[in-house]
Amino acid sequence: MPDDLTSDDDPAGSPVRDDGGADEAGSRQGEAAPAAGRRGGGRRAVAGALTGLAAVLVFAALVVPNQLGGLTPGSFVRIPVEALVGVALLLVLPARVRRPIAALAGVALGLLTILKIIDMGFNAVLARPFNPVIDWPLVGAGLDFVKGSLGEIGAVGTVAAAVVLAVALLVLMTTAVLRLSGLVARRKIIAARTVTVFAAAWITCALLGTQIVPGVPLAGTSATALAYDHAVEVRAGLLDQQAFAEQVAADPFRNTPPDQLLTALRGKNVLFAFVESYGRSAVEDPALAPQVDAVLDDGTRRLAAAGFSARSAFLTSSTSGGSSWLAHATFLSGLWVDNQQRYDTLISSDRLTLTSAFQRANWRTVAVMPGTTGDWPEGKFYGHEEVYDFPKLAYHGPDLGWATVPDQYTLAALQRSELAKPGHPPVMAEIATVSSHAPWPFIPPVIDWDKVGDGSVYTALAAGAGPRDAVWAKGTDAVRAAYRQSIEYSINTLVSYLEKYGDDNTVLVFLGDHQPLSLVTGEGASHDVPITIVARDKTVMDRISGWGWQDGLKPGPQAPVWRMDSFRDRFLTAFGPQEARIH
Repeated sequence: MPDDLTSDDDPAGSPVRDDGGADEAGSRQGEAAPAAGRRGGGRRAVAGALTGLAAVLVFAALVVPNQLGGLTPGSFVRIPVEALVGVALLLVLPARVRRPIAALAGVALGLLTILKIIDMGFNAVLARPFNPVIDWPLVGAGLDFVKGSLGEIGAVGTVAAAVVLAVALLVLMTTAVLRLSGLVARRKIIAARTVTVFAAAWITCALLGTQIVPGVPLAGTSATALAYDHAVEVRAGLLDQQAFAEQVAADPFRNTPPDQLLTALRGKNVLFAFVESYGRSAVEDPALAPQVDAVLDDGTRRLAAAGFSARSAFLTSSTSGGSSWLAHATFLSGLWVDNQQRYDTLISSDRLTLTSAFQRANWRTVAVMPGTTGDWPEGKFYGHEEVYDFPKLAYHGPDLGWATVPDQYTLAALQRSELAKPGHPPVMAEIATVSSHAPWPFIPPVIDWDKVGDGSVYTALAAGAGPRDAVWAKGTDAVRAAYRQSIEYSINTLVSYLEKYGDDNTVLVFLGDHQPLSLVTGEGASHDVPITIVARDKTVMDRISGWGWQDGLKPGPQAPVWRMDSFRDRFLTAFGPQEARIH
């Protein structure tokens, strides 16, 4: 008697035969019958357990949410309409096509389950679901992060585990659906009555909007809705490319003469620093803000003592939790770049960026990208004359994985390579700091700038820091604390840099690229990030007086909020010829 999950037999209804022979002694016959009964009972129990497991597996696949935050016992209190439709379909299908259709349904359900798991990851990190059309390039970025956090062996193990899990889900889900389809075929009358009762209950609950658990409709359609939503995303992704290409070409600054670009900043060294994961939550979340705000307030006082003024506001980033390059592209191009497809379209164009605008106006344009360890052809698109990637930074400190180098070393290297050279032309630099990037393996103190050197000083400071991913094993509170401390370090580093090297010709614009992952922010956080402009020259700050930004390094709750893609045009307008200014 087969015990596998795909069996269409009915173990519970199969007769137990005794082939021992009627002519044997009564004692032998009496011994054989109980043994056969025990074997039959054991098989029936195993078969029933397997059928029950198959039902639980299919039910869970249909109702489990695609967000980790929604994965609660209450999320399973529902009647999935897809199960009712599936049983009804199996009841009316001819026997010859029932199993092939059931197999296809199992594969589809397995793929849907895999999609939900991927969605969980995307929602947890990027605060949005996975897009099957445009998000495949992010797989490589994810592997780079895993490699930087866990090392080469950890990355290989993660990939292997993912492949095994995907194959197992497809096999188990297909097998489970096949077994349940066999049960329906053998128990048609019971199946028909059951599906009729539950269908009536589902319709009633749908009409009344019944919810036993708040926010979880008893009449469930989550699997269908998820499949539909992703189908809509696929169609939208396919249509978006042409529409975005038209937006790229429509550039009001395309033909602006070089002598009318950035006239109010001539002779200034303009530094744009993207502080990794510096989001609005850092300055407003009760668990993070008290310490971060204290650092910002102290920085405001220190910079004022050094003669600097600062004004701050918020920008709404095009991404959250990761994909920093999308935020950089949005900020520098003046276009909303929220996916890889748009990014690829943008960098293949001749769109004017903030960087190329400075280049046209005769600034020396450089990028300091410590997180870039390989080729970065985008540098040419942005208009960078020099790219200081990780190899060119010549860092000789400890291996910090994804975080590569401490922020203070990054700024010291820029100062040494560009700004300390006698008679250098005005410099525009795009700086990507990385110390506040997860997994926060080592958060150094701000040290004497003269001691930064080649970075070897950090070897002793990082001694005993533990594995790169150690903080994750300590729980959510430890993760949030590490994030907060890294933001404090990054801000303190920028303030200290201005105190040490800033002068009348220094203009610093620093901003967050995106909010941190949702483990830090919680579900439903905005995409807003702080932005601050700092300068000692009063005429620079006068140019943005009409923006309504708040004084100091800390934007308050009432500070203006702009979309990140609006900054380029506002900035070029504010610092262009006086007669062309708009607020």
